[in-house]
Amino acid sequence: MLWQPSLPEVYHRLLPHELGPRIEARRRELGEALVILGHHYQTDEVIRHADITGDSLKLSQAAAGLAMERSGERPVRWVVFCGVHFMAETADMLTPDGVSVILPDLSAGCSMADMAAYDDTVQAWEEIHGSLRSSGWDGTVVPVTYVNSSAAIKAFVGERGGACCTSSNAASVFRWAMAGGECPGHGKGGRVKVLFLPDQHLGRNTAAACGIDVERRSCLYDPRRSKRGEELGGATPRQVLESDVILWAGHCSVHKLFRPEHGDQVRSSDRAEHDEAVERGMAPPRAHRILVHPECCREVVEKADLAGSTEFIIRAIQESEPGSRWAVGTEFHLVNRLAREAAGRGVHVRILSECRCLCTTMYRIDEPHLLWVLDGLAGAFSPDGSPRVLNRIQVHPEVRRLAVLAIDRMLRLAQGEIRSPGREPVSVD
Repeated sequence: MLWQPSLPEVYHRLLPHELGPRIEARRRELGEALVILGHHYQTDEVIRHADITGDSLKLSQAAAGLAMERSGERPVRWVVFCGVHFMAETADMLTPDGVSVILPDLSAGCSMADMAAYDDTVQAWEEIHGSLRSSGWDGTVVPVTYVNSSAAIKAFVGERGGACCTSSNAASVFRWAMAGGECPGHGKGGRVKVLFLPDQHLGRNTAAACGIDVERRSCLYDPRRSKRGEELGGATPRQVLESDVILWAGHCSVHKLFRPEHGDQVRSSDRAEHDEAVERGMAPPRAHRILVHPECCREVVEKADLAGSTEFIIRAIQESEPGSRWAVGTEFHLVNRLAREAAGRGVHVRILSECRCLCTTMYRIDEPHLLWVLDGLAGAFSPDGSPRVLNRIQVHPEVRRLAVLAIDRMLRLAQGEIRSPGREPVSVD
């Protein structure tokens, strides 16, 4: 996590009802040279200022599309990314050098992305290949990294013929990797293994969706155990040899909070409501449909009716019938926003767990920091009134070159799906 200097005291003294109008005034002043992107997990106070809202991939693509119009109708100079650090890095890699990508608070990182450090990943790569060579295996290991990773990890993957993925297209990328990636059929008998970084749960759910027996044909590499001197991050040479997918021991701190018993509690409550309504001679209410993000653990996804990306979750609620009821396993602010919007259509939405499942690092982006960077762009901190770019995120050119390889491979692939056992596949995008 990067260090964020303290804001000038004046920003802390501003009251909530003062911040919004000042931000909007700066937006009007900066005009079309400014684009504010807001991730779905942001608070309502921040998201209301966004020109475009979406998940990390959608926002990065939007940044790239808008920036490419600099010589056309929209001369974008600044992209303020109300998200977390890896998202701003991706946006920087997808925009021209003349466009500045700004993160209002540098301490807005991602604990999952931090779980995969570059040096640890290099060590894991060497250990895994050394073990496989000792076992006489001569196939191909294709690395795949979730977009929730640093630019350095994306570069590591891109340099080694792998690809990036999102929760929307993880299955398509996974199938591509299992087919050999950039070298389909490479290795004796076309044997391929996938190293999936850094979210073990998305990797496990995706592998299962693609037909892999994850109980028998996957293993976990934990860099923390490797640091303690354990071989292969706690896996055994036999596990690595017999696995189709090697999962990195990372996770989302938000989605880890959802547990299988939360699904059981929803089902139990539904049955109690049903029985009570029947006893009273009333029409029973509809049972909740459980809808979760594939960053949840395998046991939670197995108990859900549907699993899919943030964009899929939003679309599922928006397209649901009046009278339907949903228990949603994803970030607290997004679920609350969906619940308010759906209530007007007679759709009931609740969070799967009553705990406040907050993305605390995303929460670091607030109105005071947003106003601060906009004031800088408006020249408030320069004697001559010239723009001052605060908190610009810049990826090293060589890292960018390699990381973009992984991103471009992802963008070439078709959309994917997450499958729950015994159910039809659910397309997610």
